[in-house]
Parts: sequence; C-alpha cells; structure tokens
Amino acid sequence: MDPYTGLWARIDNFRPEKLGRLIQEREAVRMPLMRTTVHLVSAPDALMLRPLFQPVLTRTLRSTQFGKDVAGMEMEPLLTAALALVEERPRTKRELRQLLGPLWPDRNASSMVQAVHYLMPLLQVPPRGVWGARGEPRWTTARAWLGRDPDPDPSPDEMVQRYLGAFGPAGVMDVQAWCGLTKLGEVVERLKPRLRTFRNEQGRELFDLPDAPRPPADTPAPVRFLPEYDNVLLSHADRSRFDPGDHPPLASGRGGFFAMALIDGRGGAIWSLRRSGAAADLLVEPFVKLSRAQHAELEEEAASLMAFLAADAATQEIRVIPIPRL
Repeated sequence: MDPYTGLWARIDNFRPEKLGRLIQEREAVRMPLMRTTVHLVSAPDALMLRPLFQPVLTRTLRSTQFGKDVAGMEMEPLLTAALALVEERPRTKRELRQLLGPLWPDRNASSMVQAVHYLMPLLQVPPRGVWGARGEPRWTTARAWLGRDPDPDPSPDEMVQRYLGAFGPAGVMDVQAWCGLTKLGEVVERLKPRLRTFRNEQGRELFDLPDAPRPPADTPAPVRFLPEYDNVLLSHADRSRFDPGDHPPLASGRGGFFAMALIDGRGGAIWSLRRSGAAADLLVEPFVKLSRAQHAELEEEAASLMAFLAADAATQEIRVIPIPRL
C-alpha cells in the first residue's frame, strides 16, 4: 500500500495500524486531489483542498473520452441523481453504472460515472485503504462521510505555504507541477514578504518558509525506498534530480513513476514486491554504480522494507540485480 510505504520511509517506528484506524474513524480519507489522482489526507485537508482542485478535475474530464461522451449533456440532473445514490449508501462505480445507465440510455454509462467522479467531491470509504484489508472501492460524498461540505472559500495561499513546508525551496512552476493548477504566480507574489527567496544555479527564483530546515548540500542522505507515484518524485517541474530518464530501459517505461529507491538523495534503483502464496520476493534493480558501502546500505534497507510489507510471509527472498545499460 503506497501511503503506508511512503510514511514508513519517513517516520521512525511507523505503525500502519494507527493510520488504518484514522481511516476507519473518518479522521483521514482517500479522495481525488492533486493532479486528479487519489491521495490519502487528513479530513480537514480534504475539505480545504478538494474545491481548490475542481478546475483541474473539470479540465481533465473535458480532455478525456469520458468528457467527450457526455459533451452537451446537462450535468445537474446527472449529479443530482448520483448524489442521492451515493448518499443513500456508498456505491461502487459498477453499481453507479447499473443504476444511472437506464436513466440516460442514449449515453455511455461508464462515461457518466466518470463525470460524476470528476465533478462531485467523492471520497473512498473503508475498508479500502485500511492496512491489511481488501475491498472494492466504494464512494460517497464528503458531506455524507465527514458531516460537512468542502470549504466554500478555500485559501490557495495556505495550500502554497503547505507545499513549501514539504518541498521548498521551490519556484512557481514547481508548485503548479505538484497540484496541477495554473496562474499561481500572483499567489506566490502575495506571499513573498513572508517567504525566504533564493536563486538556483540557473538563476530561477525559489521560495521557502522562513524557518524551514535547509541542511547543507553535503549532508548525507540515507537510502530510502519510496512507493510508486510518491509526491517527492512528482512535486517539482524539474525532476532531473530524481528522475532516471537518461537510462534507456527506464525512459521507455514509466519514467519517474516506478517504485524507486533513493541513493544519496537521487533515484538509484527501482523495486517491486511480489507475493505468491506464503512466499514474498523483493526485487531491487540498481541503475547506478554502487560503492560497497552503498550496496550494503541498500540491502539493509531492503530487509527492513521486506519486514514491513511482508512480515507474514513464510519465505522471503531479496534479490539485488543491477539493470544492464544498453
């Protein structure tokens, strides 16, 4: 589970069952947010962030075949019908297709459901996302699950400051790459008197919170295993410090979206865990040359990852196999 792995990489003695309880107790939720993908966030953050990203969700819908299929359709009756269904009880997309399809037989049912998904503040309910649990995604509204609607007047200023707290120093284009929104220059300009300003090697203006930690460039960076689509790999316009796009086997695949291990702060390996019955196999594939010390550290961290993700496996195997360069 990607959110659990991401937090395990960042928090000492992370206990996944505690996060699972937060989801079950409605203090944390999964919903489409940054870049229209599903993120796990606190309930207050969900209510603050969701309306900010509606323009991104609407724009994305229009660019897809789903949006083309519902072009010209009056959305209000569709959203009203869907609202009644998901607030009656959480529904799967399959259920929504079966229930909404007959109401508009001349429209593609799957595309209507996707339109609902993009245009309504829906979130996933447990057991989806709970550590060790399985279940088909079921959706309801923020109002039905959390007892209140999303913030009617959310602050982009707060969002930008939260971003800088996690990923600064960064520029305007970096913030926009992280969230998918545009025209955030005026927000940063408004915040500028409260921020620290820097210039990178190319002369680009960067911003950070005034009291944020900024360790020296030569600070050692330990090996860290990150999940697919980890925000640290997707939160800057220039991903060259992480992205192994110059490596042909990776450039032809999913680029920076692999589950990746950072070595000395840069992308240095990809990894995958496979389960077959009671057996677990962790494959680590370095694509950079490792020193003996780095190889040992990579194996040690891989063993910790295996213990975290597959503690119940009767047999465990860790394989470190470098990716050959073409």
